[in-house]
This record gives sequence, C-alpha cells and structure tokens, in this order.
Amino acid sequence: MSIRIGNAPCSWGVEFAGDPRNPSWTRVLDECKAAGYKGIELGPIGFMPEDPKELGDALAERELELIGGVVFRPFHDSEKWEEVLDGATRTCAALKAHGAEHLVLIDSISPRRAPTAGRPDEAEQMGADEWKGYVERIRRIAKMGSEDYGLTVAIHPHAAGFMDFEVEVERLLSEVHEDLLKICLDTGHARYAGFDPLAFMQRHMDRISYMHFKDIDPQVKTDVIANRTDFYKACGQGIFCTLGKGETDFPAVHKYLNDVGFTGWCTVEQDCDPEIRDTALADARANREYLESIGFA
Repeated sequence: MSIRIGNAPCSWGVEFAGDPRNPSWTRVLDECKAAGYKGIELGPIGFMPEDPKELGDALAERELELIGGVVFRPFHDSEKWEEVLDGATRTCAALKAHGAEHLVLIDSISPRRAPTAGRPDEAEQMGADEWKGYVERIRRIAKMGSEDYGLTVAIHPHAAGFMDFEVEVERLLSEVHEDLLKICLDTGHARYAGFDPLAFMQRHMDRISYMHFKDIDPQVKTDVIANRTDFYKACGQGIFCTLGKGETDFPAVHKYLNDVGFTGWCTVEQDCDPEIRDTALADARANREYLESIGFA
C-alpha cells in the first residue's frame, strides 16, 4: 500500500460534536468527496451517526473509507475520567464497526496551559503524582483500544494541552510501551510547539503510525504566541494555512516518508473557525492538489 491522503471534519471547523455552528455531517462527507479524497476521519464522537448502518451506507455511497478517530478529551483532569472513558469507548466502537485502524489520543486544552501555547520555557508542568496519574489514564485507554478493539493507538501532541512540547512527548514515550502507544505526528502542532517535525520523524519513525498534515503561518504564529492568544481564536486568525504556504517543508517530509517506506494514511487537517468554513471545500481541494504536486498520491 502506498501513502494515501485523507481529510478530517476539523477542516470544516468541527471540533465539538454539539457545536451549533457545525456544518451537517453529510455536507462534510459530500465536500470531502468533492475535493477528491477517498478517506475521512470520524471527527468528535457524536458528530457523525453512531448507528453503523447509517454511517456505513453514507460512506459507501460516497466511496469514502473511515480512516480513524480522535479522542480529544481532558486526560489531564482526574475528575473528568468518566468523560474521557465515555468518549474513548464510543470512538473505539465506531472505528471497529467500520474497519478503521487509527485511534488518536489528544489531551484537550487546559486553562493552565493555554496562555503558554508555543512557550515551552514558560509552560506549567505537572507534579510527580499528577503526571503519574495522567500517564496511567493514557495507558489505560491505549490498552483498551489496542487489546479490546484491535486498533493502532497513537498519542497526538497538541497546542495548549499537557502533551504539547517535545520534552513531554519524549517523556511519555519512555514510560508507555511502544506495543501500546504509537505517535500521530501533526506537522503544524509540532511547529506551534517549537520543534522540527522532520527531525522528530528522523528520531522516532519507528513509533510513528500515522501523520496529520497541517501547515502554520509563521507571522500569525509569532503574533499569537506574543499575544498569548486563545487557541481557537488563533484558528480564526488563520494560524493554520493551506499546505505549502507556511513553515512546514512538505517536500522534505514526502521524501523522508518515501525513503523509509511509510505506507498508509496521512490526513490533512486545516483547523478553522466554523463561522468562516465557507472556504473549507476550496481549501480541501487546494491541499489535495498541493500534495499531489509534490508527489503524494
């Protein structure tokens, strides 16, 4: 299998299932197909139908494959464990029902970390006991996804959460066995956090099971870090630009993935404000065309 390019509902501004500003799930599927993609992520659980037949028929009608799904929940908050477990269990069930492979775990945005997104030297760190509980919650969900549902589970570093900066990712990888937990590397969030995704790939390709392709506007990034701008406001300001117009060296990423024989899905994510999603279809098409222009299938 060669590298295949998919997309995700967040490219249409869908971050939370219950957001009234979201486009319909059928519109997202229709526009994903219209933009030329063959695969899509699930989006936040509850956005797409959880009835396997309803969603399965809709995917088949559009010749779309379900790639995987994201559990974007507060792993950092021990008092919200039931929320984490509910989201993970439902996501696992949905992915298994449709033969998807990738379960991606993201620690959601914390008020304690949001002001220092992009500022690794200033970011608050967990104490020893808090970190121990945090890692154990990630481990438990990874074990469930891997052993109970047969999924490939990966941690996704994300701006403004407690799994964001390179040192934190390295620490987690050293504490959770590679058989349980891989990495979903997001090129845009890596840049937001101040580390080079290509250099990270070269050190950790054996742990990378899945990629999110995202580009970041360097001027907007500089501004939002300097102003301590809220993550979602930064999305509204266009911090994540169309691929090829930002910091990420996608030709080098393509070459490296080919050199090491990486196969499977890489998913485009251009997080945006749902109130300005009218460009989503055009952006999705432009992102696919750009990736094809540099050699991706």
